[in-house]
Amino acid sequence: MRAGEDPDSLDQATREFMAARPQLFGIAYRVLGSATEAEDIVQEAWLRWQRTDRTEIQDPTAFLATVTSRLAINLAQSARKRHETYTGPWLPEPVDTSKDPQLGAERAEALDMAVLFLLEKLNPVERAAYVLREAFDYPYRQIAEMLETSEANTRQLVSRARKHLAKERKEPVSPEAHRRLLEVFLAAAQTGDLSVLEDVLTADVVSYTDGGGIRGATRIPVVGRLHVSKYLAAFAPRFWPQAEVRWVEANGWPAVLVTSGGKAVALLNMEASEHGIERLMWVMNPAKLAPYVASLDD
Repeated sequence: MRAGEDPDSLDQATREFMAARPQLFGIAYRVLGSATEAEDIVQEAWLRWQRTDRTEIQDPTAFLATVTSRLAINLAQSARKRHETYTGPWLPEPVDTSKDPQLGAERAEALDMAVLFLLEKLNPVERAAYVLREAFDYPYRQIAEMLETSEANTRQLVSRARKHLAKERKEPVSPEAHRRLLEVFLAAAQTGDLSVLEDVLTADVVSYTDGGGIRGATRIPVVGRLHVSKYLAAFAPRFWPQAEVRWVEANGWPAVLVTSGGKAVALLNMEASEHGIERLMWVMNPAKLAPYVASLDD
C-alpha cells in the first residue's frame, strides 16, 4: 500500500485484484474446463470484491481465490448436468499457453486437455481440491477453509482425484516426443496410411470429436486401434484435401489447428504414452474454437 492511501480505496482494490487475476482465472479454468465460463467467474469475483468490506481482509489473494473456487464449484455443478445432455462427446475448451505456460499456477498441473477431460468425471469439490493442491500448492488446512470442509476430508478429496488420474492415465511422453508422434500421425491421417496409423495408435486408443452438434462431427467416441485407423482412413479424402494445418500450442502441448477456406474447423490434441497415442481429441465446436483462435491472433 502506498503512503497515505485509503486501504479501502477502489484504486487499491483494483491493483490487488489485477495482481491475483491470473491465479483466479487459472483456478476457474481448471475447475470448469471452459475459458469462457472462467472469465465469467473472474468477472463475478471482481464485482464481489468491489462490494466487500476490504478493511478486515489481510490476504486479498487468498480471499479472492476462495470466492473464485466457490463460484466455480457452483457453476461446475450446473455445468455437469449440461454436459450430460451435450450433443456428442464433451471436451474442455482449449487455451493458448504459449505466453503463459503455467496459466497463473505455481506449476502447470491439471492444465493439459487429457487431465481436464478426466477431471470432468470427478465431482466439482474433488476437482477444486485437486486443483488448489496440485496446481497452486495451497496447504490442506487452507483448502479445507476455502471449501468449507475438514482437513481430513480435503486430503481424501485430493487422494481420490490422484487415484482416478493414475488409473485412467499413463505417464505422458516429453513434449518433444509428443510433437514427433503427432507429426507422424498427422502425415498418416492426411494420406489414410493404415499401416502407419496402426503403428502409432495404442490397442485401446479412443478418438473423441467435440462438435457440439455440428454437421459432420461424429457423435460417439471411436474406440480401438483398428476402428480408429479405419475411421481416419475413410475420413481422409473428405477432410484433408481442402485443409491447411498450423502448428500451435494448446494447454501446454503441441497441437494442430486445421483451417479450411481461412476458417478454423478443428483443433487436434492428443495424449501419448511410451506405448503410442492413447487419446485423440478433436475440438470442432465453433463456440470453443473461436476464443482460442482469437487468442492466437492477439
